[in-house]
Amino acid sequence: MSDPTSFGFRDVDPADKPKMVRGVFESVATRYDLMNDLMSAGVHRLWKAVLIDMLAPRPGERFIDVAGGTGDIAFRILQRIGRKEGAGATVSVCDLTPAMLETGRARAIDRGLLRGIDWVAGDAESLPFGDRSFDAYTIAFGLRNVTHIDKALREAHRVLKPCGRFFCLEFSHVENAPLSRLYDLYSFQLLPRLGQWVAGDRDSYQYLVESIRRFPKQGDLAARIEAAGLTRARVRNLTGGIAAIHSAWRI
Repeated sequence: MSDPTSFGFRDVDPADKPKMVRGVFESVATRYDLMNDLMSAGVHRLWKAVLIDMLAPRPGERFIDVAGGTGDIAFRILQRIGRKEGAGATVSVCDLTPAMLETGRARAIDRGLLRGIDWVAGDAESLPFGDRSFDAYTIAFGLRNVTHIDKALREAHRVLKPCGRFFCLEFSHVENAPLSRLYDLYSFQLLPRLGQWVAGDRDSYQYLVESIRRFPKQGDLAARIEAAGLTRARVRNLTGGIAAIHSAWRI
């Protein structure tokens, strides 16, 4: 076995992790967005609104949203531009899990979004797109599930055009000690139970909680973003660091 990687608090063979991650999201795909609302009391919607504000999407741009299978970020991008068909903008949604993409397609049909979004099964570490293809790259609550984060970051750099923008919204590390203790209690005691009650899957939500704790701290991730070739990495903490947006540029 090669050097192990983390799957929550477990160390596993890196070759096994993508299949394990797919299993998690196949299990929760149809309840994923409902669970996001319940787990965050709807606050994830405010975090995503901040992300879209920072992205400031414009007509004619080409976007890639990685690990965005249910379409939540893609829909927000097109909505911000102001027309259902995106005023000429396109979003390629790339996700490892076909079940998540199926959920996203169904949601798009329900919204009448029949053009402007491509649904592509693919791995963040080896994106099925050419060099310098996109004006902006987003990944929301997906980077921590990637086996090799640095490979995914290098892929983000590769597919971005010069002056392209990178944005990662992810659960992060709380900086305030009392809030951190309260957050730990909520995460480890309530969230897996909520996953069992609503999605019928305690283990997947136990993994998701653990994966947050194994994710790099804000400053460490910013350094890795720049090591991947992106520049001017910045961090914006949200809700005391429960989540954070990392942004950078391809120059």
